[in-house]
Amino acid sequence: MNLPEQPSGSEPPSGSEPAARHSPASMRASDADRDEVADRLREALAEGRITPEEHAERIDVVYNARTYAELEPVLSDLPSQHAAGPRVDLRKERPLAPPPPQSPHLVAVFSGVERKGRWLVEPTTTITCVFGGAELDFRQAVLSRGEVTLNVTCVFGGVNVVVPPGVRVVGSNFSVFGGTDLPEDDTLDPDAPVIRLTGMLLFGGISVERRAAGEKRGRARRRHHELHREHHEEMRRLHREERRDARRDRLRELRDERHRGR
Repeated sequence: MNLPEQPSGSEPPSGSEPAARHSPASMRASDADRDEVADRLREALAEGRITPEEHAERIDVVYNARTYAELEPVLSDLPSQHAAGPRVDLRKERPLAPPPPQSPHLVAVFSGVERKGRWLVEPTTTITCVFGGAELDFRQAVLSRGEVTLNVTCVFGGVNVVVPPGVRVVGSNFSVFGGTDLPEDDTLDPDAPVIRLTGMLLFGGISVERRAAGEKRGRARRRHHELHREHHEEMRRLHREERRDARRDRLRELRDERHRGR
């Protein structure tokens, strides 16, 4: 229903009532106008836009209305006949495809290796660090099963692991002059995903930190990481000194053997 418009630029005749009395909204509605509004209400009821109770209340208002101003509120919250309704997409989001498989063996010898982002975790991932380090971020990783195993062999190196909340980490590895730093469990769910740590640490360590996706490493954790690195640097220095002392002792033994042979 469109309100009649007053021609622009026209002025009320002299001696007439004020212009506000002749505004389009104040003009009388016809039976055809009321029937048109009633048809719109029936369509709204059929489309489920209004309830039967609301339809009955508005119909009473329509047929008791005398002016366009009384009809306008009845349709104020309904879309226009010519207006395009909002599009509703009922299609569900397609599940993400599994990430491509990668090698389950990570090796860092006097170097570093990392896995982060969205990656597929095989049932068993083997990590070998010799004077090196590994960084594994499981916050966006896809586990191939409910329990996966990290078999770590670390000699004078370190492995840093980041897991999201709700993942249980179990340490079953063996350490010699090393250690494993695990966070406390934050879930009691018996079906929670499990990451099991196995293998051997020799002058090395594993540090596991729990952080949500997007959460940055805290100052305390950064300091712990720095201390961890300093510890490994000190272990490397001691190892080099031990090797140097061993070579010196071996040379001394060879020299003594030559003197005895003369």
